[in-house]
Amino acid sequence: MAETEPIEARGKNVLGQALTTCGCEPMTGFYRTGCCETGPDDVGVHTVCCIVSAEFLTTSKSFGNDLSTPMPQYGFPGLKPGDRWCVCATRWLQATKAGAACPVVLEATHENTLKIVPFELLIQYAVIPEELH
Repeated sequence: MAETEPIEARGKNVLGQALTTCGCEPMTGFYRTGCCETGPDDVGVHTVCCIVSAEFLTTSKSFGNDLSTPMPQYGFPGLKPGDRWCVCATRWLQATKAGAACPVVLEATHENTLKIVPFELLIQYAVIPEELH
C-alpha cells in the first residue's frame, strides 16, 4: 500500500476525510501501523502526525519525553529531524506553547486531536508533504 492511501477502517483525520499514513520509516503510531489511529488503550492520545524538528526533539526531551535516543529493547531507533511521527496531542500543544512546534500533516492527524488542540492552531503549522502534492 502506498504511504498516502487512505485507511478507511482507521478513522478520520482533522479535515473529516479518511486518515492517511503518517510514517513507516521508522514505523510510527501507538499501534505501530504507520497511522496516528487511536483507541481506548492509547491514554497519551498519539494522534498528531508531525515532521519532527531538532527544536521539537530537544524541547520534548526537556519535558521528559526523549524521542531522539534509540531504545533497541523496544525496537525504537530514535528520531532525527525530518522523521514523521505520531506524537501525543498534549505534548505537541505543550511544545507549541514553548515555541517549539513542529510541522503537522493534517491528512494523517486523527480527528481526536481536536479534543485537545484547536484546529486553528493545527492549521498554522500545517504542511503538505512532497508525496501528497
